[in-house]
Amino acid sequence: MHPVRARNDLQQYDDLHDQWWQPRGAFAMLHWIAAARMRHVPPGPGRLLDVACGGGVMAPLVRQAGYAHVGVDLGVPALREARRHGVAVARADAVQLPFPDEVFDVVVAGEVLEHVPDPHRLVAEACRVLRPGGRLVLDTIADTWWGRFSSVTVAERLPAGPPPRLHDPDLFVDRRALVAAAARHGVDLELVGLRPSALDYLRWLAGRRPDVRMLPTRSTAGLFQAVGTKS
Repeated sequence: MHPVRARNDLQQYDDLHDQWWQPRGAFAMLHWIAAARMRHVPPGPGRLLDVACGGGVMAPLVRQAGYAHVGVDLGVPALREARRHGVAVARADAVQLPFPDEVFDVVVAGEVLEHVPDPHRLVAEACRVLRPGGRLVLDTIADTWWGRFSSVTVAERLPAGPPPRLHDPDLFVDRRALVAAAARHGVDLELVGLRPSALDYLRWLAGRRPDVRMLPTRSTAGLFQAVGTKS
């Protein structure tokens, strides 16, 4: 039994460190979202920075795309898992990256903006280390009633949904402010919504699929991606 922690207590990731690579574990959906994130990453070679990399769930996809994979996170158990899967890791805060300016061809920050008090500072850092012409890929949860209902009220009760109390809805992200923050640093973001395929999910529950496709949607009111190229 794991202790009951406050909402958005990131110690939960340490509590669940053995779940990162379990196909039907607590972080299964993070693998599905990682696959959707990679749809926006152009083919390598190059250097890809994975902000808040967790256990390195993007590692096989990044390697297949031809990138050198660098990951930062605060969780030591997660970084051990990421390193074990071939990620070059550094323990660092996502809002204070330990890299020079303009050294990465791609920067991804998946499922982290909704966990930090100042997501615009994280965006500024991601843009700082991204080279001109490089790709920025973000995904997070919108600060809307639908974002709160779908990602907390419903998802926390579903298999493969986020572990209970992992998210604090007060930290969900204002989409217009996010776009404006990136624009100040030379990246014009385009937003697209994401949802799991209902048919895939039913088949996954029945043990007939190893994963679930995350499908693009017009609505960005719940889980959404933000993608742009640095000018």
